[in-house]
Amino acid sequence: MPQRHRRPLAIVLGTNEIASAVAVLLRRQGYSVVLSHDPAPPVMRRAMAFHDALYDDRCVLETVVGRRAETWPELVQVLAAPNTVAVTRLALTDLIVQGPIDVLVDGRMQKYAVTPDLRHLAGITVGLGPGFRIGFNCDIAVETCPACTGLLVTSGATLDADGIPARLGNAGRERFAYAPAAGRWRTAIEIGTRVFKGFPVGHLDGVPVAAPFDGVLRGVVRDGLFVPVRTKLLEIDPRGRQARWTGIDERPRAIALATLKAVMSRAAQQPLQPAFAPPTAMASSALQVSIQNPEMPASR
Repeated sequence: MPQRHRRPLAIVLGTNEIASAVAVLLRRQGYSVVLSHDPAPPVMRRAMAFHDALYDDRCVLETVVGRRAETWPELVQVLAAPNTVAVTRLALTDLIVQGPIDVLVDGRMQKYAVTPDLRHLAGITVGLGPGFRIGFNCDIAVETCPACTGLLVTSGATLDADGIPARLGNAGRERFAYAPAAGRWRTAIEIGTRVFKGFPVGHLDGVPVAAPFDGVLRGVVRDGLFVPVRTKLLEIDPRGRQARWTGIDERPRAIALATLKAVMSRAAQQPLQPAFAPPTAMASSALQVSIQNPEMPASR
């Protein structure tokens, strides 16, 4: 039986670059961190995230390692390792059965989804981006829109999504290629590859999807996933030698720093309890049922 884990537990919903940056900072602050994957939307900037740990790829962000864990013993083992966070397909409903969660951060960036009330599930709940209202579905929130990235929201609601991407170099929305219809995405091109306008980066149900202009492939949805219509499939960085596609970028770092500030401010007002412990027999059974029927991204 695994030994009780003594660090406070933080659950981060999402495996994208923002959720991953938050995970790095929380881990450095002494939390055991679990990133819970959600397939919507598909992760595109995978070289800036822990997402590919789900497929046992090597994922390291600023010396912090992301490792896959799909059962309770695996979670305990991964979180016991130094400078390591766990990445799992276990949903929040599977994770809460083990006991109290100290910190819960919703970093899924589901800009247009209805966000449920998370406050009763953890000691501190933080919402990132649109869809959050203080005292309604979170304790505190962080703005993620380009105009006010990292702004803490302690009352009222976060700004609605405006659909306007931040500019990267001289490019805005045009640096992305979107799925014109739902379908199976296939690509063999690696992130960081230099591509040229019209180059077929991948195929959606056999139809080629081309790079919109010259640049470096900054992000691309993983090969083999089924994607909904209007999904961002790829992103081109037009900045030449200044192009960046790995590590923690400026915007995710600003959001992560604000999240850590929110967590530490709230934690100073209430004691944190060590929360990571082996599940009870009933909880273990519930976990085993959910593990036998995992929600796979390719099925969406």
